[in-house]
Amino acid sequence: MNIVVTGCAGFIGSHLTERLLDSGHHVIGIDNFDPFYAKEIKISNLQNCVNNSNFEFHELDIRKADALFALNTKTDLVIHLAAKAGIRPSIEFPDDYIETNIKGTFNLLEWIKKLKIQKLIFASSSSVYGNNTKVPFKEESNTDTPISPYAYTKKTCELMNYTNHNLHTIDIVNLRFFSVYGERLRPDLAIYKFVQNILSGKEIVLFGGGQTSRDYTYISDIITGIENAKDYIMSHSGVFETFNLGNDHPVCLDELVGIISKILNVTPDIKHQELSGCELNVTHADISKARTMLHYNPSISIEEGLRKFIDWYRSREVN
Repeated sequence: MNIVVTGCAGFIGSHLTERLLDSGHHVIGIDNFDPFYAKEIKISNLQNCVNNSNFEFHELDIRKADALFALNTKTDLVIHLAAKAGIRPSIEFPDDYIETNIKGTFNLLEWIKKLKIQKLIFASSSSVYGNNTKVPFKEESNTDTPISPYAYTKKTCELMNYTNHNLHTIDIVNLRFFSVYGERLRPDLAIYKFVQNILSGKEIVLFGGGQTSRDYTYISDIITGIENAKDYIMSHSGVFETFNLGNDHPVCLDELVGIISKILNVTPDIKHQELSGCELNVTHADISKARTMLHYNPSISIEEGLRKFIDWYRSREVN
């Protein structure tokens, strides 16, 4: 198939692009190398893709409708991962998140309609659930109380997706990702910073007394989930579905740091801070719907996943 992947040079996007190429698909990758973190990292993410004859790359910003509309390509499926990420930065720069996540997705939907593309997979987030007191989070749980601009931009995109499905019969699957980690993890994320700071003898900060918990999901499990969603949407019509892609095993912050410290064999210097109003107390995915309909079965435990990440991190530092 011909598959467009937006955000192809990012953490998740580069892993997905590699998997799709390995499966024999033609991938049209789109990325604008947003300066949220170094362009060199994103270029490195694509090193296993650039020489593949089935990979076609476009440095393009989805916020710029004219540039997007100039791209005229035969496409069977769009997998939309491109977004401004990060909860805390979204509070400081909400206009950037609105422009990229909402307006950029609006532009992409208009482009999809222009080219008469009928299939879209959208990367949403567990953040849409807010501090929902009913756990684990089910797809039908209330998502009307997002507590960060990042969260409400993802919720808004889900709503735009439904409208376009309803009006223009576009098949759409929303995937709500839960705390994805692994090789090529963004350097601003907690696991990356914990490993980096513990190894360098720097202080690490734990919010909420270390008792907040996250449903950490290893990258290969997420990529398999996306692939399974691809197979599902391509074999069904009239589709509008939302799925949680998590690990169904929340880990509290204290436990996470304990596992990392044990693997590194280093005692961390820990500082505790109060939880800010933008942070979730817990994320926990009910993945029964994805198990049933997508045959999604995450298999990487937090211990195994952290060892894989730390091995990658150390090899990267050596090289």
